Amino acid sequence: MSMHAQKVGWAALLKPAWFPALAVLVGGVLLHSMNVLMLATVLPSIVEDVGGATLMSLPNTGFLASSIIAACCTGYINAVIGARRAFAAGALLFGIGALLCALAPSMVQVVAGRFVQGFGGGLLSAMAYVLVRATFPEIVWTRAITLLSGAWSLSILVGPLLGGVFATYGHWRGSFYAVAALAVLLAVLALRALPRTLTGHGERPRVPGLRVALISAAILAMSVAAASPVLSVKAALVVASIAGLVLMLRLDRRAPTPLLPSDAFSPRTMTGIGLWLVLLISAAFSPLQIYVPTFLQVLHGLDPLVAGYMVAGGSLGWTGASLIVAGASPRWVDRLLVLGPLSMAVGLFGLSGVLPLKPFALSIGPIILLGIGIGSTWAFTAQRVMSGARKGEETVAASSVATVQQAGGALGAALAGLIANLAGLSGGLTVADVTAAAFWVPGCFVGVALAATAAGILLRRAEGP
Repeated sequence: MSMHAQKVGWAALLKPAWFPALAVLVGGVLLHSMNVLMLATVLPSIVEDVGGATLMSLPNTGFLASSIIAACCTGYINAVIGARRAFAAGALLFGIGALLCALAPSMVQVVAGRFVQGFGGGLLSAMAYVLVRATFPEIVWTRAITLLSGAWSLSILVGPLLGGVFATYGHWRGSFYAVAALAVLLAVLALRALPRTLTGHGERPRVPGLRVALISAAILAMSVAAASPVLSVKAALVVASIAGLVLMLRLDRRAPTPLLPSDAFSPRTMTGIGLWLVLLISAAFSPLQIYVPTFLQVLHGLDPLVAGYMVAGGSLGWTGASLIVAGASPRWVDRLLVLGPLSMAVGLFGLSGVLPLKPFALSIGPIILLGIGIGSTWAFTAQRVMSGARKGEETVAASSVATVQQAGGALGAALAGLIANLAGLSGGLTVADVTAAAFWVPGCFVGVALAATAAGILLRRAEGP
């Protein structure tokens, strides 16, 4: 990088002519990211209104699975209609999904709406980065991407606030109506503010339909296992889910355009072990966003807004830790690859013990510790996945971090639903059932975090290509 590029400050990016496009791109990422915590905040109100306690994990797993599908299809969609139209289409799909949720008479339609939202959100996030390249000169790309990443931190405040205000006053559907209106506005502004992008005229990239179908089927099987009342069916679906993922990996390694690096999940390479760590810590973090707001509301009588902001402490810990350790020395990086997931295990163990106890403030420490754990190791794990890539697979390795992160979150959500229903949550949100689930859900995920700790130990010993 030239000396001039190094000295470029925020003023170079925040020009009046670029501000509309920048605001639209940040708004797209924010719209996608804030809906995770918004849903967690209103989910107990949804169950109280339309039922479906056994399906509580599905709105998140459906959303994440659909986002994965969108991520796999973005190259084709971009080639056909261009990035600007794809971004606007993503916003409209997100709004349609929100409207389906707002009008839902049952949890099944909420799940369907979230699936549509997930595809739209996946397009928004992917196309935002494509459009940074098309909109701004290379000298300010780093600043623009930093703003996009900052939208995830801002979602900590916006998500619980939007969901909590409506749920507190008994109008959870209003939060989805508001999201639908914002999505339509974003689509209109995108068509006006973003630059025209050329569509492809050469050979269009193929959509990896079979591999995407296998990923989706595996997540669906795990989710259905959570809702099934028959233990033998649960076991069969879990086995089928694992088999589907293994088959997808085998097919992907032989494909001319793979979704993942050729050594993905190999226990002998830096990239392979790093992707295991990404998968496991993403899965270990997922119960916090799905079930802990419900546990706090039922066990301690908190209103949705307060419960949502308590859970947002995990995201705040993630952001704070990532900023603090960004300049860590190589020796400390090696330590954090192990200490991070180990901290998550301690946080999950603490949550399993203190969630039912009064005062409810006892839960704040373990929640923040869980976020600190993932935040202190995330960037270094992603860096090793990319730096360990085999020659010619650098781009695939970089993009695989986001794909595996979403897959880990989806599988974690499905597994959390399975554990919660086995613990008795399928009977409804009674205090006795929720107390049992509040112990078993975070308690069982301690094992996931310890597996991530083992992966961290292997990763610090692994050598690059």
